[in-house]
Amino acid sequence: MRAVAYHAFQGPVDVTRLADPIPPPDGVVIAVEATGLCRSDWHGWQGHDPDIRTFPHVPGHEIAGRVAAVGGEVNRWRVGDRVTVPFVCGCGACPPCLRGDQQVCDRQTQPGFTHWGSFAELVAIRHADLNLVALPDQLDAVTAASLGCRFASAFRAVASQGAVQPGEWVAVYGAGGVGLAAVMIARALGARPIAVDISDAALELARNAGAEVVLRADHADGVVLAIRDLTNGGADLSCDAIGSAPVVADALRSLRKGGRHVQVGLLAGSDADPAMPMSLVIARELTIVGSHGMAAHAYPRMLAMIADGRLDPARLITLTIPLGDAPGALMTMVSDPHPGVTVIMPQLDA
Repeated sequence: MRAVAYHAFQGPVDVTRLADPIPPPDGVVIAVEATGLCRSDWHGWQGHDPDIRTFPHVPGHEIAGRVAAVGGEVNRWRVGDRVTVPFVCGCGACPPCLRGDQQVCDRQTQPGFTHWGSFAELVAIRHADLNLVALPDQLDAVTAASLGCRFASAFRAVASQGAVQPGEWVAVYGAGGVGLAAVMIARALGARPIAVDISDAALELARNAGAEVVLRADHADGVVLAIRDLTNGGADLSCDAIGSAPVVADALRSLRKGGRHVQVGLLAGSDADPAMPMSLVIARELTIVGSHGMAAHAYPRMLAMIADGRLDPARLITLTIPLGDAPGALMTMVSDPHPGVTVIMPQLDA
């Protein structure tokens, strides 16, 4: 198969030919029709993820495609089925999985991290009966690929972990893929999103996604004060959709008393263990929760909101590229970011 791979952290990334994956007994091989380019893929290439241990390595964890091969122990899926998959796949047997929390499985697998990912023509997924999600006929592959990490992560972060309510102010720090999705989801659930970013282009996308207010983050103190003034005391819910130590502190400082913060942006590298204003957390009785993806069984609520038009993730996709362009896009996505969501289509240049 054709795949994007690298042989060392921060080393060259190229399109190459690798052996086709074989479905595990409990899994499937998916023929990839579209796969999202996510900042987490960049973190993996940088060496920020301990699950990447062998080379060559194929990144990619946002997948949409058709089942191409099925293991002998799989019951629910057949060749040709259109599917997507959460970026965190559960084992089905550990305590978190047994209580329905596959997104924090003790033995989780993650395409593009624990094994070869979806920047390829084919990708293998274990525990298929537990982890695969059927795609509605009306949902195209490009849009579906954007759901697996950023959109689904934002959905759980805002709707479940953040427990957003109609009328609440939601301060979303970062208007990349996760942040844009968080803005759209908060607005669809009746909340009042505020988007914060350093990019005018990203803020314009946030406004189009439903942000009631957009704030350019030229000066952190100015943003915090602006949010507290605008909301008459602070946001009800804040969300760090970037994964930045300074942003976590600013997000907490922008909350009203009794406010809630949800951390969905991956804190990695030098940001892995941020200092937080815990005295403020105590004095204002703030709540901090994490959010790590979304299990396959939780997808129906999100898919229903897409089907009835309350959510339109396709509006966040601003670029589709062939597999041949993926290496350059991966290596430059932080130094020269493209606003919105980029999706790779392996067959465009096959």
